[in-house]
Amino acid sequence: MARPPDRKLMGYLASYDPHIASLALAVREVVLDEAPEAIETTFKGYAVSIVFSFTGKPLKDGFCHVVTYSTHVNLGFNRGALLPDPSRVLAGTGKLIRHITIHSENELNRPFVRRYLQAAIEQVGGRPERAAVLSGKTSPNRGRRVKKQ
Repeated sequence: MARPPDRKLMGYLASYDPHIASLALAVREVVLDEAPEAIETTFKGYAVSIVFSFTGKPLKDGFCHVVTYSTHVNLGFNRGALLPDPSRVLAGTGKLIRHITIHSENELNRPFVRRYLQAAIEQVGGRPERAAVLSGKTSPNRGRRVKKQ
């Protein structure tokens, strides 16, 4: 597993059918495989949601989300309406959000799942270290010695 889920998320998923809880964790793992630096923010409302961003500001800067329902899991894209959809798999009619509905872990092996994730990551400027290199911005500690503790 890329990064173990926190106890809060596991507690939220405990009320779901084990197949659905496992599916949500599998979708989460695919997201973290593509964006290991992503920051997760978990919400519980009518469904359990995990929103991923690189800034810790999920509503403003989130690039995707995993939403757990009783019979399926959605892999949503915060700006999905702006993504190209050559596979014609994005569902939704809102102004921005689109999603892919997932019923089984086998569906995560479809190549377009990762392509949509990669496109959503690029939409927000890519992975932080890559975006910094492309923009010319560097770490504030670059070139400075950092004391080892």
